[in-house]
Amino acid sequence: MAVKGSSTLVVGASQAGVELAASLRKLGASGPITLLGGENRLPYQRPPLSKAFLKGELPEERLALRGPDFYEAQRIELVRGEWIDAITLTDPELGGGFAATRSGRTVDFDRLALATGGTPRRLRIPGSELAGVHYLRDVDDAMALRHDLASARDVVVVGGGFVGLEAAAAATAAGRNVTVVEAADRLLARAVAPQMSGFYLAAHRRRGTEVVLSTGVTELLGHDRVTGVGLSDGRTLPADVVVVGIGLVPHTELAEQLGLACAGGILVDESARTSTPSVVAAGDCTIVAHPDHGTLRLESVPNAIAQAKTAAASLLGLAAPATGIPWFWSDQADLKLQIAGISSGYDETVLRGDPGTERFSLFYYRGGRLVAIDAVNAPRDYMAVRKLLEAGRTVPPHVAADTEVALKELLRAA
Repeated sequence: MAVKGSSTLVVGASQAGVELAASLRKLGASGPITLLGGENRLPYQRPPLSKAFLKGELPEERLALRGPDFYEAQRIELVRGEWIDAITLTDPELGGGFAATRSGRTVDFDRLALATGGTPRRLRIPGSELAGVHYLRDVDDAMALRHDLASARDVVVVGGGFVGLEAAAAATAAGRNVTVVEAADRLLARAVAPQMSGFYLAAHRRRGTEVVLSTGVTELLGHDRVTGVGLSDGRTLPADVVVVGIGLVPHTELAEQLGLACAGGILVDESARTSTPSVVAAGDCTIVAHPDHGTLRLESVPNAIAQAKTAAASLLGLAAPATGIPWFWSDQADLKLQIAGISSGYDETVLRGDPGTERFSLFYYRGGRLVAIDAVNAPRDYMAVRKLLEAGRTVPPHVAADTEVALKELLRAA
């Protein structure tokens, strides 16, 4: 039985880390809680970095997840600017041990939680270390990119995923010449169906962004600073700035050092427990076994929050709280994409509305049952379907396609 007065170390002052520490207090933990992060800033939101913050529409102080008074009031010791080099479990069964930081500090703990996040996947090609090549993960990254974009003329974005397209939309709106280079044959290929990929391809091109598909990047040109991008088809694109968004590599080093099972992330069960049950993990660093979709790594704020709450309950020996349907959003220019559910493994899609109006939804089905929705500038569709999915309900495909049927009426009936 977990002791609520025991001390807890949360490694990673991320969205998941902050939520985990706060949830421990909310659930009655009375012992010391140490929240340790590598950055010197107060823990902050990351999604706006490629959206409003990059465009200069959101000041840095509004990024903070909680004000400094919160940590003091909740008796959470927030340690900033520290990296942990090693963790030792003296009692793997119960979870006790100690951590050593890079500066030589030692932190003892009775319970351990990992919310270590990840780092952007790097290009490994000639010229990738030139000035003007940007990745987007933290505030410093976003500020450096915003500074370079202010004087840039030609911008190349490597990667047609959410981060890349959000950055491309911001740069295009600022009047830059922007080209997105994607190695796959469509945009957002890992996240949405071909119909949605096709819509976003046309939408970005309408707004002035060039998009090159089925093409790799072979080298970055320049001496001290990038001046061009060499493509696998032999072309060279001019570039004052290059933004790379080709995925996230989870931080698993500490987990591997502890002997925890990892496979492209820290493996956890539905209770957020690792292969050493006394240790929990939450957020972008994890891979969880889903009963319907196999193993998944969900990089989203809602997942980080839900998983952190579950991890906190597990550390205290309490039942995990009910989890909602996964959801996600992406702002690209004036297009707000809202996703609810998990579409992997779908065998049918149904279009609701006209993509030409830039207000429509795409419903995903598996075995005749609704499993997810992608809604573009259609918040009512999104909210209705999200609530239906959370209630375990479905929408027949012919009904989903009929815009004369109000989905909120189906919700009321449910």
